[in-house]
Parts: sequence; structure tokens; C-alpha cells
Amino acid sequence: MKNLSKIIILILTVCSIQVSAQEKLIDRVVATVGSGVILQSEVEAQYAQYLLNRGEPAADIKCRFLQQLIITKLLAQQAAIDSVEVTESEVDDDLNSRMRGMIAQGGGQERVEAFLKRSLLQYKEEMRPVVAEQLKAQKFQRSLIQKITITPLEVKKYFESLAENEVPNISTQVEIGEITIEPELTKDEKNVFKERAEKYRQQVLDGTDFGTVARFYSEDKESAKRGGELGFAPRTNYVKEFSAMAFKLKEGEISPVFETEYGFHFLQVLQRRGEDVNVRHVLILTQPTQASLDRAKTKLDSVLNLVKTGKMSFSAAASRYSDNKETKFTGGMVIDPRSENRSTIIAVENLEKEVFVAIDPIQPGEYTESYQYQDPRTGKIGYKFNYLKTRIPPHRASLEQDFATIQFYAQEDKTRRKMSEWFEKKTKTTFVQINEDFGSCDELKIFSKSNLEDVAVNGN
Repeated sequence: MKNLSKIIILILTVCSIQVSAQEKLIDRVVATVGSGVILQSEVEAQYAQYLLNRGEPAADIKCRFLQQLIITKLLAQQAAIDSVEVTESEVDDDLNSRMRGMIAQGGGQERVEAFLKRSLLQYKEEMRPVVAEQLKAQKFQRSLIQKITITPLEVKKYFESLAENEVPNISTQVEIGEITIEPELTKDEKNVFKERAEKYRQQVLDGTDFGTVARFYSEDKESAKRGGELGFAPRTNYVKEFSAMAFKLKEGEISPVFETEYGFHFLQVLQRRGEDVNVRHVLILTQPTQASLDRAKTKLDSVLNLVKTGKMSFSAAASRYSDNKETKFTGGMVIDPRSENRSTIIAVENLEKEVFVAIDPIQPGEYTESYQYQDPRTGKIGYKFNYLKTRIPPHRASLEQDFATIQFYAQEDKTRRKMSEWFEKKTKTTFVQINEDFGSCDELKIFSKSNLEDVAVNGN
């Protein structure tokens, strides 16, 4: 089972694979998987994407790409049997995300199109069936994994089965809380940004091309590169003010300027398709003024004083005053984003640098001073202070102290084993034939029927 376990790591990540399209100069079958085939051009497409991402040229990389394609094909074929479907909007969203990534990594749209020897629009249509298959495989894979649960007894057995040198070493961990205050603009301060949006909207109404205005002036940098276009999406993809406007207008109609949590927008509906809509927009971000930042810090300092003097508990202050929607209702405690069981215990290496610097000098039970921060996801600036509840020094893992961490490893181990079992069964009952040109690839020997029999008999 060892060989199978090695490739199950690929199964668990296969649907995040980036696929590109190379001009189909070679059109021969390199693998047959059940009722489907994999072409040489598909392998070359993977290799092209690898090079585009600045990978080092290496012939053996193609072995791994063919292995990934076979795995995807097996998962997708079972997805079809189980009637797993993906929507057009899901495919569009994935394709648009890929386009953005390729443009960013490839140094701009023109360079990418020159590399692919086709327009991105043509590439997008060519890749539509490939992406649909990958998304079906991903959906089916998730359905399998979601059924795999683990009990406390299984966690205990897993830990007891580890050899001495397999017991993980745990680095310093902390439990921290935070209260954040975001700057609020006055009506007059907001009007500066609203008037800019109104000015650009008027340019469009006066005849300037919407896409040109978006490319030059929109502060949604990603969509600005595409003339403001966002692609097909359901209303749930957007904040309520944006979706309300997008689904109210007729095709071609231009909205008035409106406000969301991000700033001031105006948009144009390009096309509707069922419950999905494709729009383009111009966004003017609202930026905090120094006066609004000063007001935020003053407010946060007063909250910090309430907590430090014992006039209000930290959890009550977080619930009442904090602008952090993720921690406001957890008593201010930060949840480890990498944890599937919503653990509040976080390894210090996973903390944002500014948080680590703030809490490093204080002791458990103490609070940092207020400090300015910038959200790495949204770019928003505000003020926060942290509460250090617990600091756990480095140690060898124990079931009593590190149950959540061990549970995570046990869950991963069980998932790998269950997926190995599924994969072995599927491969035994599915015809897989690989072109002899790939006969020297160690990664592909697992698909040999004789090798599978050896694995089953000898446990290698």
C-alpha cells in the first residue's frame, strides 16, 4: 500500500492543478482510461503551464503530469456515474481565475497570448470542457472526503501507533484574542470619493467607452485589466448592495453610483444567463483620512482602558465594540484558519508578523498596546490590540495537550488510507493503458495490473 499512499497525496490536491493549452501540434493518445483518452497535447499543455510559471525544463516532469491527468480522469468518470454536475457559472469562475493567474504570472496578457499562440478568449473556450471535468472530479472527491469522520478513540489509536521518531515536535503555540476598530468616514469625507465615481460615470454617459474608463480609473485592479468585466456569477457572489443593483438592471443599462463596504461603484449589465449575470464595473475605493484614523485609535484606546481596568471583560468588549466580524462572536478569540475543528491554538509561525511582534514581549493574561494594521486580504487599514491568553512552549506532542493537532494528523492519515482503498478498487476495475513512450515513468507503474496485484499480495 505504500506506493498507493504516495500518489494519494496527488489525489487530494489534483483539482488545484493549473492547466494550460498548447497548440495541438501532436494529437495522439498517450493513455486510455476507461471510456476516455488522454492526448499528448494535454500533457504538453501541463508542461507549458509549468514553464510559464518559471519551472525548470525537465522531461520527467511530464510523467507526473500524465499521472495527474489519469487521476483526474478516474475521479471524473466516477463523478459522471454518480451524476455529479457543475454549473456554467462555476466553470466560468474557475476559468476567469485561471486567466487572472496566468496574466499575473506570465507578465501580462500580450505575453501570455504570444506564448500560447492564441487569444485568451480562444484559450478559454478550448479549456472549458477540461475545466468542467476537473471541477466534477473535485466535487466528487470532496463528497468522498466529507464522509470520512474520525472518533476520539481512533485519534488515540493513531497516536499510540506512532513510533517514537514519528511523534511530532510542536513549536511554540499561543491563544490570542483581538479587538479591532476600523476608521469611519464622515459624509463629507465620503463625498470626495463619491464625486470621483460620479465624474467617471458621466464620462461613460457622454460617450467614452466603459471598458476604457474602467482600465484607466477603476481601483478594482484585477477587473480593470479586463475593462471592468467580472464574468458570469450568481447573486450570492457579491455583497448585497452590488447584487441588488446587478440583478435589477436590464442588459446594457448603466447603474447610478452606489456604495458598498469597499467604496463607490457604478456598473453595466453585459448579459444574463439564467440566474447568473455578467457585469462590468468601476470601483473607487474609500480610503481612510488621517482624521478618521485618529478617531478610530481614540475609540480603541478607550476600549483598551475599559478592559485593562477591569470595567469590562475582554469577551464582552469584543462582542460590543470590535469590527472584526470573524472574532466578534467568539469572545474576541482568533480561530486558526488552518484548523478544520476551529481550534484557537495557533503555532506562532502561522501568525501575521505584526501580531507576533506585538504579543512577543507580553505575558499570558496581558494586553498589547493599540497598533495600526492592514488586512492582507482586503487591504483595509485600522487599529487593533491583542490579548494573550495562553503561550505553550515547544514540546513533543502529547494526546492530553495537543489533541486537536493529533486529530488533524489522524484525519489526514485516515483520509489517505480510505482514498487509497477507493483508488485501488477503481484502478482494478477500470481499463488503463499507457503509451510505451511513458514506460520508464516510475509514477505510472502503479497503473499496471501486475503491479497492483503485487501491491495487494506483498503490501509493498
